[in-house]
Amino acid sequence: MNSITQDMKFRQSLMKYAEKYGVSRASRKYNKNRSYIYFWKSRWDGSVESLATQSRKPHHHPNEHTEAEIKLIKDHRRRCPDLELPELWHRLRKKGYSRCITSLYRVMKKYGMLPQKKEKKKRIIKPYEQMTHAGERVQIDVKVVPRKCIADKELKLYQYTAIDEYTRLRFLYGYEEQSTYSSSDFAQRAVKWFKKHGITVECIQTDNGFEFTNRFSPSKKDKKTMFENKLAELGIKHKLIRPYTPRHNGKVERSHREDHNKFYSCHSFFSCADLNAQLTVRSNRTNNRPMRPLNWLSPIEFFHAHCTI
Repeated sequence: MNSITQDMKFRQSLMKYAEKYGVSRASRKYNKNRSYIYFWKSRWDGSVESLATQSRKPHHHPNEHTEAEIKLIKDHRRRCPDLELPELWHRLRKKGYSRCITSLYRVMKKYGMLPQKKEKKKRIIKPYEQMTHAGERVQIDVKVVPRKCIADKELKLYQYTAIDEYTRLRFLYGYEEQSTYSSSDFAQRAVKWFKKHGITVECIQTDNGFEFTNRFSPSKKDKKTMFENKLAELGIKHKLIRPYTPRHNGKVERSHREDHNKFYSCHSFFSCADLNAQLTVRSNRTNNRPMRPLNWLSPIEFFHAHCTI
């Protein structure tokens, strides 16, 4: 309940008390002047809506547009409906119009003479393809380790993440550089890790970063990266997401956000080996944590319940 409604309820109570016990007694009880009570009593018709404060906005202004000026604006607008506001204002000034452009804008808005904005077409998001079995598609992405977490300020660390879309099983590994060599090595490690857990990787999905592909390279567009050659060697399909559309890699992106909030906010690293040791613990924890998309099963439990014979 806002202050206006509270005031109306207060006056309603005051009017009912004055109606029953008289104005003088109501004035003493509610600490209001008798003139105040008589004023609202003259407006009161028994409903609380009649006790609302009326607008104090003036009906007219001494400097408001005259009827001749409004007619001049309407005539010019009718003749040139596509004319922009500055050009219209410039033409009106030649006809004796002396108001500023902001006043012209307010009048045109009041009388509905501004051009109507075209409604933008609502984007229809294509439903994301759901996976049917483990290993059908694995998302891979890179997260830069925050500098505040690294003891050596000259050291740079990067977290590579692979997550199976069906089971949400994650494999993490850290590197000192973000390059196609690191991506190639991580792909081999990830495939080996998933195979150890009984999952055969069929497709790997990545963004369009230069550590994965030369798709947007001006000079090496037709040259395969070491990462792409490694996937071809392993017999794995490589799928690239639509440019500037990170939501297509949403599962791995969301996992990186969780890592940033719950892992990197309270950990520090002295070397790449130290990072990998802590990432192993982090990976084991997330793979054994219940998830709502998996019907509150952990990725390990979901895998054993749906992917093993």
